[in-house]
Amino acid sequence: MPTASNAPYPRLGRPVEGRLLAGVAQGAAAQLRLDPVVLRLAFMLLTIVSGVGVIAYAALWIFTPSLPH
Repeated sequence: MPTASNAPYPRLGRPVEGRLLAGVAQGAAAQLRLDPVVLRLAFMLLTIVSGVGVIAYAALWIFTPSLPH
């Protein structure tokens, strides 16, 4: 059984370091083990195509806790 110290994925949160706007893409990329640029482009594409990117980003910004330094 995984515990907090040996969890297979890091805890979802918005890091202070490496953020451009609110750290949503940086935190989600760490959780998904992706490059943050990939998620930033995905948010931009979703915003351009349907406007959902802004809503998803705002929701993650509100509901994802900020990680301590």
